[in-house]
Amino acid sequence: MNKILISGGSGLIGNRLSFLLKSKGYEVSHLSRTRNSKNSYPTFLWNIDSGYIDKSAFEDVSHIIHLSGSGVAEKRWSSKRKNEILFSRVDSTNLLYNSVKKLKIPLKSFIAASAIGYYGSITTDKIFKETDKPGKDFLGNVCELWEKSIHKFENLKIRTVIFRTGIVLSKKGGALEKMKTPIITNIGNGKQYMPWIHIDDLCELYIKGIEEKQYEGIYNAVSNEHITNFAFSKILSKIFQKPFIPFLAPKLLLRFLLGEMSSIILNGSKVSAHKIKQAGYKFKFKNLEKALKNLK
Repeated sequence: MNKILISGGSGLIGNRLSFLLKSKGYEVSHLSRTRNSKNSYPTFLWNIDSGYIDKSAFEDVSHIIHLSGSGVAEKRWSSKRKNEILFSRVDSTNLLYNSVKKLKIPLKSFIAASAIGYYGSITTDKIFKETDKPGKDFLGNVCELWEKSIHKFENLKIRTVIFRTGIVLSKKGGALEKMKTPIITNIGNGKQYMPWIHIDDLCELYIKGIEEKQYEGIYNAVSNEHITNFAFSKILSKIFQKPFIPFLAPKLLLRFLLGEMSSIILNGSKVSAHKIKQAGYKFKFKNLEKALKNLK
């Protein structure tokens, strides 16, 4: 059975993915900045700032799943925080690439996260596809540089897969936990789209990326449903039985409170899932109502 090394394995996606991989019989290990005796998986140390990585982490590894990166919505975007967001992604990928190249690790695949922020934080009628150009804003630039560092693995003749991920819905943690406020409202004018994906569909995509060689290149990891913030909020209130007040949270207030980071919740466009469906993937959760009922 193939051995999987995961960076960011203790995070929201990595934790669930590790569990699912292990349940399928895969041997799973994690890369971490610190040792944690409570971790259920073998853990190897790495330090992105110093360029250190425990060489034994790569022993018998067939696939690397790279999920590391500072949270985009965790803190206000100061200049320092922006650098952390960018370099936590690019430098960590470069460290993995340089290590794999130097040690001549015969990987079968390198599978990495990116984000739909690649297309920019804008609201438009356009449906974005994988072939579209990156946005001109901060997140667009981050994702463009992030993906360039990932593509370097192709130079080593390693099958490389990138999943541009939307809003990940999960039972514990993540965006959904923040949305389940006592009173549900829409944000801004509510017309911005919210490309989403259930965490189990996302994890299944990563597993498909390991198991099926036709997965190669870039894929939008979002559901096939295009839904606005207003419609999302109404369904959320219905499923979790919380009152919905169609109150327009003022843009100026959100910009004052969150600064530039407010752009990621005030804007949003449709993102196409056509390519991932063409690859043969069938979503377990095709609509938001079904997904939220599962996560209730």
